[in-house]
Formats: sequence, C-alpha cells, structure tokens
Amino acid sequence: MSWLTAEELGLTHIDAIHRNIDYDSLIEYALANEGAKLSHSGAVMVDTGIFTGRSPKDKYFVDQFPSNEYIAWGEVNKPLTKRVWDDLLGMVKEHLSGKKLFVNDVFAGASESSRRSIRFISEIAWQSHFVKNMFIEPDFEDLIGFAPDFTFYSASRITNRKWKEHGLNSDVFIVFNIEEKMAIIGGTWYTGELKKGVFTLMNYWLPLENKLSMHCSANIGKAGDTALFFGLSGTGKTTLSTDPERALIGDDEHGWDEHGIFNFEGGCYAKVINLDPSSEPEIHAAIRENAILENVVANEDGHVDFKDDSKTENTRVSYPIHHIENFQEGMCGGHPKTIIFLTADAFGVLPPVSMLTKEQAMYYFLSGYTAKVAGTERGITEPVATFSACFGEAFLPLSPTVYAELLGQKIDQHGVKVYLVNTGWSGGSYGVGKRMSIQNTRACVNAILDGSIMENDFDILPIFGLLIPRTLHGVDTEVLNPRNVWEDKETYDETAHKLAGMFIENFKRYNRAGNRYDYSHAGPNGE
Repeated sequence: MSWLTAEELGLTHIDAIHRNIDYDSLIEYALANEGAKLSHSGAVMVDTGIFTGRSPKDKYFVDQFPSNEYIAWGEVNKPLTKRVWDDLLGMVKEHLSGKKLFVNDVFAGASESSRRSIRFISEIAWQSHFVKNMFIEPDFEDLIGFAPDFTFYSASRITNRKWKEHGLNSDVFIVFNIEEKMAIIGGTWYTGELKKGVFTLMNYWLPLENKLSMHCSANIGKAGDTALFFGLSGTGKTTLSTDPERALIGDDEHGWDEHGIFNFEGGCYAKVINLDPSSEPEIHAAIRENAILENVVANEDGHVDFKDDSKTENTRVSYPIHHIENFQEGMCGGHPKTIIFLTADAFGVLPPVSMLTKEQAMYYFLSGYTAKVAGTERGITEPVATFSACFGEAFLPLSPTVYAELLGQKIDQHGVKVYLVNTGWSGGSYGVGKRMSIQNTRACVNAILDGSIMENDFDILPIFGLLIPRTLHGVDTEVLNPRNVWEDKETYDETAHKLAGMFIENFKRYNRAGNRYDYSHAGPNGE
C-alpha cells in the first residue's frame, strides 16, 4: 500500500515512498545501503552512531493553548516557541523532501477504545523496521483510509546549525506539537526516541480521559490473573515479566482503562548487555530473524559477544512480541489484583520483598526509587540514589500526582495488593554485598503471584516500616530481613538512615501544607 503522495506527507516532492513494506525488503535495503549486518542467529545488527541512548535534555513541547494548561513545565518538559517550531519543521521537511522515505502506519494501544493511529516517516530503513517490530500493525481493512491521529517525522541525518540561535541545548531536537498533531526528531539515530516519543504522547492523552498510562510490564496467569511490574531500567522489569508459566502481555508500556490492562506496543525492546541464555532463555531465543540488535559487538561470523560494552552498556534488541513463545494473544488482560514495584537498591538496605499498605504504595510510586552503581557512569564511585516519579518521570508530560491519583483510584476500585521487590544488593552495599540472585527474586515473585506469601507471618522493618515475611518458600530465611545478612550491623543501620534521608529529601516536593498527595508519613521516618 504505497499510494501516498508527497502532499499527503506534508512534503514538496519525494523520490519514492516505501509504505508498510515487508521485513525482507527492509532488511535487504538496510544491508545494502545503511551498514547493517546479520548476526549468526539471523537478527539484523545496526549501530546508532554517537547516540546510543535517548537525549532527554533535547526534548521540547511547543508552548501553545490548550496543551500548555496541562503540561508540567520544567526540566523534563521544556517549552519551545511556535516560531522556533515552524523553523525546525520547515528544516525537517526540506531535508526529507526529494528522498526515498519509509512510512509506517501503526496503532499504539491494543485496546480498541483507547488506541491511537500513528504515522512514522523516516529516511532510514532500519528505523522503519524498528517501528514495524515495536508497534501494532493494522490489518488490510484498517489501512484503507488510515488517518493518523499523530505523525512523526524522523530526520536522523539533519544538522541544526542554528541551535544556539533557537535557544536549544544542542543540534539534536525532539519536539512535540500537540495542537498540530506532529513530532519532529532531528540529529539522532537512536530508535528509542521513536518508542518513547509515542509513550510520552500516550502519557498525555490517556490521563485526560481518566485512563492510567504506566511504565510497567504485564503478564497473565492461566487463571486469568493479571500482574503489573513497575521499574526503572536495570531493575528486571523485562526479565521478571517474561515467565514460561505466565503469558506476556507486554514488557514496558501499558494502559489501564475501563476494560483492564492493555499493551501500548506490539514488540519488546530489551537490554542485552551480559545476556545469559540460562537465566533469560526467552529473551535469548527471541534474537532471531526480524529482530534488530543495536550497538552490539560481533565477530566476523556474526556471533555476538553480549558481555562486550565497548560501544555502550545500553546494547539493545528489538523484536515483535510473538518472538516470545508464551505471549498473550491480543496483548490485553483484565483488571490486575497484583502490582509489583521493582527497585535495584545498590545500598543493600531494602528487603528482597515487602508488602505495602495503600499509603506506602502511593509513597513508593511517587518516589520511583532505584540506584545507579559504581562503574556504570564516569565519576560514580559509590551507589547513587535515583528517584523517578511513577517509575518513568522522564516520559510524563503531566504532573506525577495526576498518575498517582489515578493509580490510587484503581487500587481502591479493584482491591489491588502492592508489593516492593528489591532486585539489588544484599549483605552490604555495592562492592561489599552481592546482587540478589535471579532465583531468589523469582521465588519472591512466585510467592506473590500464587498468594503463598500471605500464608506467612510478617515483621516490620525498622526505619522504613515495611512488612516483611518471616519465611518464604525457596528463599533463605535469613535473607528476608536485610539487616540479618550484614556482617557489620552498625554499618547497616548507618546506611539505612542515609538512604531514608534521601527518600525524605526527595519527597519534600509533595509534602507542602495542605497537599493531599503528602504521603510522607508512609515513608521512612529517618529515626
């Protein structure tokens, strides 16, 4: 289906339009013209250039009514004038005119009552391949008369030499114009900008319809029990939701509407640094024909060294969700009864599993805590606490309290139980203690999902006030209380007070006088 015209795409003229074309054609073009290679498993390998991750400081929203009444302006959501938008849009359209273009017409949202129609226009075949993997492809009937609710123009090869004049952070730009239903991306090849761009928009649209958008993975058991896994990068969200005993609804982005849970996407985008087929067999098996590997290192025969981080630690694979053998057809589930917050606590203070009260759930949702560890970024020599509201603040156009209020309503309405699972360190901070084993974490998650965790007695963890089980099948009893496995108990207490102080300081933005989102009493007390 390629009967789009240049005028319909908003361009003056075009060389050719490749619209919704098949995998083989995209791969053939990328191999012949874009430096792509094939791995030994048949996946396409590409490099994203100097940008191996997102550019959050280069993201803007056009400051216009009425969207400017809803957007939470600040470091995450920076305003751009209409004058600069017009200049950048003209620059992008001039750059794309006269070129071979790849167009994808897709859906974001598996729920028909909540989905959006999105059009991507790109000059790069493997970006079109990525979109084909990551979003929901309409059937033939849906494509007839397809009218996009929003259009993305991706101009990776552009250079904005006027960026200082425009008042931008750099020559890279990612700009959303809500009113004109367009986004432009310039100067970066990183495909995650396309994925998270759509997520950002869904995070704008859905809450205004009283629907919750979430940075979480989701799966469903044989009894129809849906579970959500919230967590920042590196906490195990993709790994733990990919379970041979439970069907995968999706690994990263979901909505919660009047019908239940639904995936925004049609594919998965997983980290592959240090990928181990013995602990993550489903993800490893998904790396085959039609998958895309980003920034990995391989030998001449195409065998990938997943331990090699010489290009970046953020090596990735994109694959359609049906590459996971046990995925949920339709990518939807009922209203969940279980929510799991994942954190990789590099201070070794938090327990491997704890049950949260409603108020604690709201506190830890708004906190969105995890920790970076030494060695992952230049200058980091000890664990660094990271707080990202709702476990995804970088993608929230609205105030975090909007999403928190919706979550609280859903918890009450559907009787949801919420748990905090620490996939980080035990027995000491990073460098002294050890990372929680995937086996222990899986046992904690399994006990939550099968309900057996509720058969235990619980103790209260001092300082944090968390309810922790005294015993749990498959987990060493001593590990359940983090203080017990520290050789130096005094150092544990000091570290726990230190982390508690970080929580308290971060949460001050919510505990203004009279603020109904002040759940500080449900957090650590620092004493």
